[in-house]
Amino acid sequence: MHIHPLIDDSDTLAELCERLAKSEFVAVDTEFMRENTYWPDLCLIQIANGEEAAAIDPKANGIDMEPLLDLMVDNEDVLKVFHAGGQDVEIVHNLTGKTPHPIFDTQIASMALGMGEQIGYGNLVDAMLGVQLDKGARFTDWGRRPLDKRQIDYAIGDVTHLSEIFPKMLERLRETGRGIWINAEMERLADPANYENDPEKSWQRVRIQGRKAEVLGRLKAVAAWREREAQDKNLPRGRLLRDEALADLAAHPPKNQKSLGKVRGLPSSWANNDIGGRLIDVLDHAEPLPEDEMPPRKNRKPGMGKEGALVADLLKLLLKIRSREIGVASRLVAKADELEALAAGQRDGLGILTGWRYDEFGHEALDLVEGRLAFAVLDGKLKMTHASDNADG
Repeated sequence: MHIHPLIDDSDTLAELCERLAKSEFVAVDTEFMRENTYWPDLCLIQIANGEEAAAIDPKANGIDMEPLLDLMVDNEDVLKVFHAGGQDVEIVHNLTGKTPHPIFDTQIASMALGMGEQIGYGNLVDAMLGVQLDKGARFTDWGRRPLDKRQIDYAIGDVTHLSEIFPKMLERLRETGRGIWINAEMERLADPANYENDPEKSWQRVRIQGRKAEVLGRLKAVAAWREREAQDKNLPRGRLLRDEALADLAAHPPKNQKSLGKVRGLPSSWANNDIGGRLIDVLDHAEPLPEDEMPPRKNRKPGMGKEGALVADLLKLLLKIRSREIGVASRLVAKADELEALAAGQRDGLGILTGWRYDEFGHEALDLVEGRLAFAVLDGKLKMTHASDNADG
């Protein structure tokens, strides 16, 4: 594979992208910093197609990134391959308002191949290629210039290995017929809605006790305010105002701006400055949370009494057994809320009762909740038995 020197000019990048646009796939990775900023600071982009690989410096003076971004989001003929690509996709979305498509994530694919729930990249490279990665440059300062050779070699190595792994993984998916198992997960990863940062929904990430509409209304208002302030100042939201302080403000709002100086977790200067004034104004004008936005009550699913909870536990055991038998990560087959809904009597709208999930697990889960399947210990091993099997005996 031809490895290019670090690309830091527009012409070389445009020529590279013109060639890559004719590829069936490109492996992509990014290096970024976000410890001190709200928005991730993109420091390096690596790309490879199995024949050539390059690292691109987005911080290079005057470099035009448009050809690369066009390849990512507008070229539907080239498959974009990532490993655990959520943050990489987020960066592209921040820059373009779009997401890469079509997309393939080797971490998701590894779940269908029985390689674990969230296999790390180093372990995947070792398992697929027998190569142990040098992890020494992982926590380097990617924003520093100039980048040294070790940093660039480490970064490019990620996509050269990824471009080798992808064809092998694709072949295994074809051999096992499991490619269709991951299509929905790939589309979910590429869904732009996952990366649209709506300040009005940011309160849902904050833990708070109780369900009073007045408190939750203040929480929503202050969380949205924090998000906009953090975006505007390009500061991590937690550095501006920690979740604990935010929840405390919602539950016990101060009477006036002067009182902000006594709130634990807030700078004393907020009692007199503009940012404190904006915060108190938000608190004063917060409306109670509407009924249709109230969070669901925990552990109160329709039909889920003590017996339903026991059935849900049995379904989780069945899932563990079946996942082990077919060699697939259980998280790819079913999630806990689906199992609880099935145990509570729901039948419509459940992914485990359609398609491959029904064939591999759902039909037996249905048999279990409807009394046609039971667990038994035979020869010291846990087995599943159908009612028809018992009748025959």
